[in-house]
Amino acid sequence: MKAQHQSTIESLPLVGRGKVRDMYAVGDDKLLIVASDRISAFDVILDDPVPGKGRVLTALTEFWLGRLAHIVPNHATGIAPEDVVAPHERDQVAGRAMVVKRLEPILVEAVARGYLIGSGWKDYQATGAVCGIALPAGLRQAQRLPRPIFTPAAKAEFGQHDENVDFDYVVAQVGGELATELRRVTLALYQEAAEYARACGILIADTKFEFGLDAAGRLHLMDEVLTPDSSRFWPEDGYAEGISPPSFDKQYVRDWLETQDWDKTPPAPRLPAEVLQRTAAKYAEALERLTGRVP
Repeated sequence: MKAQHQSTIESLPLVGRGKVRDMYAVGDDKLLIVASDRISAFDVILDDPVPGKGRVLTALTEFWLGRLAHIVPNHATGIAPEDVVAPHERDQVAGRAMVVKRLEPILVEAVARGYLIGSGWKDYQATGAVCGIALPAGLRQAQRLPRPIFTPAAKAEFGQHDENVDFDYVVAQVGGELATELRRVTLALYQEAAEYARACGILIADTKFEFGLDAAGRLHLMDEVLTPDSSRFWPEDGYAEGISPPSFDKQYVRDWLETQDWDKTPPAPRLPAEVLQRTAAKYAEALERLTGRVP
Protein backbone atom coordinates (compact mmCIF):
# COMPACT_ATOMS: atom_id res chain seq x y z
CA MET A 1 0.00 0.00 0.00
CA LYS A 2 1.44 3.35 -1.04
CA ALA A 3 1.67 5.86 1.80
CA GLN A 4 0.31 9.40 1.50
CA HIS A 5 2.40 11.96 3.35
CA GLN A 6 0.36 14.96 2.27
CA SER A 7 -2.72 15.63 0.18
CA THR A 8 -2.56 18.12 -2.67
CA ILE A 9 -6.18 19.07 -3.30
CA GLU A 10 -6.29 22.09 -5.62
CA SER A 11 -10.02 22.18 -6.31
CA LEU A 12 -10.76 23.41 -2.75
CA PRO A 13 -9.18 26.17 -0.62
CA LEU A 14 -6.64 24.83 1.90
CA VAL A 15 -7.59 25.84 5.47
CA GLY A 16 -4.61 24.32 7.25
CA ARG A 17 -2.50 21.26 7.99
CA GLY A 18 -2.13 19.59 11.37
CA LYS A 19 0.19 16.84 12.46
CA VAL A 20 -1.86 14.27 10.55
CA ARG A 21 -4.85 15.97 8.91
CA ASP A 22 -5.18 18.39 6.00
CA MET A 23 -8.30 20.57 6.01
CA TYR A 24 -10.02 22.20 3.03
CA ALA A 25 -13.06 24.47 2.86
CA VAL A 26 -16.21 23.08 1.25
CA GLY A 27 -18.33 26.21 0.89
CA ASP A 28 -18.78 28.32 4.02
CA ASP A 29 -20.23 25.69 6.32
CA LYS A 30 -18.33 22.46 5.72
CA LEU A 31 -14.77 21.12 5.71
CA LEU A 32 -13.04 18.28 3.93
CA ILE A 33 -10.69 16.59 6.41
CA VAL A 34 -8.09 14.29 4.85
CA ALA A 35 -6.21 11.94 7.18
CA SER A 36 -2.69 11.50 5.84
CA ASP A 37 -0.29 8.72 6.81
CA ARG A 38 1.97 11.19 8.62
CA ILE A 39 3.12 10.19 12.07
CA SER A 40 4.54 12.33 14.84
CA ALA A 41 6.56 11.41 17.90
CA PHE A 42 7.62 13.68 20.74
CA ASP A 43 5.69 16.46 18.93
CA VAL A 44 7.87 16.18 15.81
CA ILE A 45 6.34 15.18 12.46
CA LEU A 46 8.49 12.43 10.97
CA ASP A 47 9.54 12.27 7.33
CA ASP A 48 8.42 8.66 6.91
CA PRO A 49 4.65 8.04 6.78
CA VAL A 50 3.02 4.81 7.99
CA PRO A 51 1.22 3.11 5.08
CA GLY A 52 -2.54 2.88 5.65
CA LYS A 53 -2.56 4.83 8.91
CA GLY A 54 -4.91 7.56 7.64
CA ARG A 55 -7.40 4.97 6.42
CA VAL A 56 -7.42 3.30 9.82
CA LEU A 57 -7.97 6.60 11.62
CA THR A 58 -10.83 7.53 9.30
CA ALA A 59 -12.50 4.12 9.48
CA LEU A 60 -12.34 4.05 13.28
CA THR A 61 -13.66 7.61 13.59
CA GLU A 62 -16.60 6.85 11.28
CA PHE A 63 -17.34 3.66 13.25
CA TRP A 64 -17.40 5.42 16.61
CA LEU A 65 -19.35 8.42 15.33
CA GLY A 66 -22.08 6.06 14.21
CA ARG A 67 -22.03 3.98 17.36
CA LEU A 68 -22.06 6.92 19.78
CA ALA A 69 -24.38 9.32 17.93
CA HIS A 70 -27.17 8.76 20.47
CA ILE A 71 -25.05 10.40 23.19
CA VAL A 72 -24.20 13.67 21.43
CA PRO A 73 -24.54 15.07 17.87
CA ASN A 74 -21.38 14.97 15.77
CA HIS A 75 -19.86 16.74 12.79
CA ALA A 76 -20.48 14.02 10.18
CA THR A 77 -22.52 15.04 7.12
CA GLY A 78 -22.70 11.78 5.19
CA ILE A 79 -21.44 13.54 2.06
CA ALA A 80 -18.96 11.42 0.10
CA PRO A 81 -15.50 13.07 -0.08
CA GLU A 82 -15.18 11.99 -3.71
CA ASP A 83 -18.16 14.21 -4.56
CA VAL A 84 -16.52 17.48 -3.44
CA VAL A 85 -13.14 17.24 -5.19
CA ALA A 86 -12.09 17.14 -8.83
CA PRO A 87 -12.23 13.71 -10.51
CA HIS A 88 -8.44 13.39 -10.68
CA GLU A 89 -8.20 14.04 -6.91
CA ARG A 90 -10.59 11.31 -5.79
CA ASP A 91 -7.84 8.79 -5.13
CA GLN A 92 -6.39 11.17 -2.53
CA VAL A 93 -9.58 11.16 -0.44
CA ALA A 94 -11.01 7.67 -0.97
CA GLY A 95 -11.17 5.87 2.38
CA ARG A 96 -9.21 8.54 4.23
CA ALA A 97 -11.38 11.66 4.28
CA MET A 98 -14.66 13.01 5.64
CA VAL A 99 -16.85 15.97 4.76
CA VAL A 100 -17.89 17.50 8.07
CA LYS A 101 -19.83 20.42 9.50
CA ARG A 102 -17.77 23.50 10.17
CA LEU A 103 -18.10 24.20 13.89
CA GLU A 104 -16.73 26.69 16.38
CA PRO A 105 -14.13 24.62 18.25
CA ILE A 106 -14.05 24.52 22.04
CA LEU A 107 -10.43 25.15 22.92
CA VAL A 108 -10.19 22.59 25.70
CA GLU A 109 -9.04 18.98 25.35
CA ALA A 110 -11.76 16.81 26.88
CA VAL A 111 -9.87 13.84 28.32
CA ALA A 112 -11.36 10.80 30.02
CA ARG A 113 -9.18 8.41 32.02
CA GLY A 114 -10.08 4.95 33.20
CA TYR A 115 -6.54 3.89 34.13
CA LEU A 116 -3.62 5.66 35.79
CA ILE A 117 -0.95 6.12 33.12
CA GLY A 118 0.99 8.79 31.22
CA SER A 119 0.79 12.36 32.51
CA GLY A 120 -1.95 11.29 34.91
CA TRP A 121 0.40 8.82 36.57
CA LYS A 122 3.10 11.51 36.84
CA ASP A 123 0.64 13.98 38.39
CA TYR A 124 -0.56 11.34 40.85
CA GLN A 125 2.97 10.47 41.92
CA ALA A 126 3.69 14.14 42.59
CA THR A 127 0.42 15.25 44.20
CA GLY A 128 -1.87 12.26 44.82
CA ALA A 129 -4.35 13.84 42.40
CA VAL A 130 -4.98 14.21 38.66
CA CYS A 131 -6.28 17.56 37.39
CA GLY A 132 -7.36 18.47 40.90
CA ILE A 133 -9.22 15.17 41.47
CA ALA A 134 -7.90 13.47 44.62
CA LEU A 135 -7.37 9.73 44.21
CA PRO A 136 -6.90 6.95 46.79
CA ALA A 137 -3.39 6.47 48.12
CA GLY A 138 -1.29 3.51 46.99
CA LEU A 139 -2.47 3.21 43.39
CA ARG A 140 -0.02 1.60 40.98
CA GLN A 141 1.01 2.52 37.46
CA ALA A 142 -1.66 1.46 34.92
CA GLN A 143 -4.12 0.55 37.69
CA ARG A 144 -7.78 0.79 36.82
CA LEU A 145 -9.36 3.75 38.58
CA PRO A 146 -12.36 3.28 40.90
CA ARG A 147 -14.37 5.16 38.27
CA PRO A 148 -13.45 7.05 35.08
CA ILE A 149 -12.49 10.69 35.61
CA PHE A 150 -12.64 13.83 33.49
CA THR A 151 -9.14 15.30 33.25
CA PRO A 152 -9.13 18.22 30.81
CA ALA A 153 -6.09 19.81 29.21
CA ALA A 154 -5.41 23.27 27.88
CA LYS A 155 -4.63 23.26 24.17
CA ALA A 156 -1.01 24.14 23.49
CA GLU A 157 0.54 25.88 20.53
CA PHE A 158 1.57 23.62 17.65
CA GLY A 159 4.63 21.58 18.65
CA GLN A 160 4.06 22.06 22.38
CA HIS A 161 2.55 19.69 24.94
CA ASP A 162 -1.01 20.20 26.15
CA GLU A 163 -1.12 21.07 29.85
CA ASN A 164 -3.34 19.26 32.34
CA VAL A 165 -5.81 21.63 34.03
CA ASP A 166 -8.60 21.33 36.58
CA PHE A 167 -12.35 21.65 36.11
CA ASP A 168 -12.32 25.25 37.33
CA TYR A 169 -10.13 26.13 34.34
CA VAL A 170 -12.78 24.74 31.98
CA VAL A 171 -15.50 26.69 33.78
CA ALA A 172 -13.47 29.87 33.36
CA GLN A 173 -13.04 29.18 29.65
CA VAL A 174 -16.56 28.15 28.62
CA GLY A 175 -18.88 28.77 31.58
CA GLY A 176 -20.27 26.44 34.20
CA GLU A 177 -23.19 25.00 32.22
CA LEU A 178 -21.15 24.05 29.15
CA ALA A 179 -18.26 22.79 31.30
CA THR A 180 -20.62 20.47 33.17
CA GLU A 181 -22.08 19.20 29.90
CA LEU A 182 -18.60 18.62 28.47
CA ARG A 183 -17.70 16.52 31.49
CA ARG A 184 -20.94 14.53 31.36
CA VAL A 185 -20.71 13.81 27.64
CA THR A 186 -16.99 12.97 27.76
CA LEU A 187 -17.49 10.38 30.49
CA ALA A 188 -20.59 8.92 28.82
CA LEU A 189 -18.72 8.50 25.53
CA TYR A 190 -15.73 6.94 27.25
CA GLN A 191 -17.75 4.52 29.37
CA GLU A 192 -19.79 3.17 26.47
CA ALA A 193 -16.74 2.87 24.21
CA ALA A 194 -14.65 1.22 26.93
CA GLU A 195 -17.31 -1.43 27.56
CA TYR A 196 -17.58 -2.21 23.87
CA ALA A 197 -13.80 -2.33 23.35
CA ARG A 198 -13.25 -4.60 26.32
CA ALA A 199 -15.57 -7.14 24.74
CA CYS A 200 -13.19 -6.99 21.74
CA GLY A 201 -10.13 -7.63 23.91
CA ILE A 202 -8.99 -3.99 24.04
CA LEU A 203 -8.75 -1.77 27.11
CA ILE A 204 -9.13 1.95 26.48
CA ALA A 205 -6.87 3.43 29.14
CA ASP A 206 -7.68 7.01 28.26
CA THR A 207 -8.83 9.11 25.33
CA LYS A 208 -9.25 12.73 24.32
CA PHE A 209 -12.26 14.20 22.55
CA GLU A 210 -12.65 17.41 20.60
CA PHE A 211 -15.94 19.33 20.71
CA GLY A 212 -17.41 22.28 18.86
CA LEU A 213 -20.58 24.35 18.75
CA ASP A 214 -22.87 24.83 15.77
CA ALA A 215 -24.53 28.14 14.87
CA ALA A 216 -27.31 27.43 17.38
CA GLY A 217 -24.82 26.78 20.18
CA ARG A 218 -25.40 23.02 20.28
CA LEU A 219 -22.54 20.82 21.42
CA HIS A 220 -21.07 18.49 18.77
CA LEU A 221 -18.38 15.82 18.84
CA MET A 222 -15.76 16.53 16.17
CA ASP A 223 -12.31 15.63 14.83
CA GLU A 224 -10.97 12.09 15.28
CA VAL A 225 -12.73 9.84 17.76
CA LEU A 226 -11.29 6.94 19.77
CA THR A 227 -8.37 6.16 17.47
CA PRO A 228 -4.91 4.90 18.44
CA ASP A 229 -3.67 8.47 17.91
CA SER A 230 -6.14 10.02 20.36
CA SER A 231 -6.34 7.14 22.85
CA ARG A 232 -4.31 4.51 24.63
CA PHE A 233 -5.51 1.11 23.44
CA TRP A 234 -4.07 -1.82 25.38
CA PRO A 235 -4.53 -5.51 24.48
CA GLU A 236 -6.35 -6.99 27.46
CA ASP A 237 -4.19 -10.10 27.37
CA GLY A 238 -1.04 -7.96 27.72
CA TYR A 239 -2.30 -5.81 30.59
CA ALA A 240 -0.73 -5.79 34.03
CA GLU A 241 -0.49 -3.27 36.85
CA GLY A 242 2.85 -1.75 37.69
CA ILE A 243 4.09 -1.46 34.10
CA SER A 244 3.28 0.55 31.00
CA PRO A 245 1.37 -2.05 28.96
CA PRO A 246 1.95 -2.56 25.22
CA SER A 247 -0.36 -0.49 23.04
CA PHE A 248 -1.94 -0.26 19.57
CA ASP A 249 -0.25 2.91 18.45
CA LYS A 250 3.16 4.35 17.63
CA GLN A 251 4.91 2.52 20.44
CA TYR A 252 7.39 0.87 18.07
CA VAL A 253 8.26 4.26 16.62
CA ARG A 254 8.81 5.88 20.01
CA ASP A 255 10.78 2.91 21.32
CA TRP A 256 13.08 2.90 18.29
CA LEU A 257 13.61 6.66 18.44
CA GLU A 258 14.58 6.40 22.10
CA THR A 259 17.53 4.22 21.04
CA GLN A 260 18.83 6.87 18.65
CA ASP A 261 21.20 9.76 19.26
CA TRP A 262 18.47 12.39 18.79
CA ASP A 263 17.56 15.44 20.85
CA LYS A 264 13.84 15.27 19.92
CA THR A 265 13.98 18.36 17.70
CA PRO A 266 13.51 18.38 13.90
CA PRO A 267 14.70 16.70 11.81
CA ALA A 268 13.99 13.27 13.27
CA PRO A 269 15.94 10.16 12.22
CA ARG A 270 14.55 8.28 9.22
CA LEU A 271 12.53 5.23 10.22
CA PRO A 272 13.56 1.71 9.14
CA ALA A 273 11.08 -0.24 7.02
CA GLU A 274 10.59 -2.81 9.79
CA VAL A 275 9.49 -0.14 12.29
CA LEU A 276 7.01 1.30 9.79
CA GLN A 277 5.61 -2.15 8.95
CA ARG A 278 5.19 -3.17 12.59
CA THR A 279 3.52 0.14 13.42
CA ALA A 280 1.14 -0.18 10.45
CA ALA A 281 0.27 -3.70 11.59
CA LYS A 282 -0.68 -2.50 15.10
CA TYR A 283 -2.99 0.20 13.71
CA ALA A 284 -4.59 -2.35 11.39
CA GLU A 285 -5.05 -4.84 14.22
CA ALA A 286 -6.88 -2.24 16.32
CA LEU A 287 -9.28 -1.56 13.45
CA GLU A 288 -9.93 -5.25 12.81
CA ARG A 289 -10.50 -6.08 16.48
CA LEU A 290 -12.93 -3.22 17.02
CA THR A 291 -14.84 -3.24 13.73
CA GLY A 292 -14.04 -6.50 11.93
CA ARG A 293 -12.75 -4.42 9.01
CA VAL A 294 -9.39 -4.73 7.32
CA PRO A 295 -7.81 -1.49 5.98
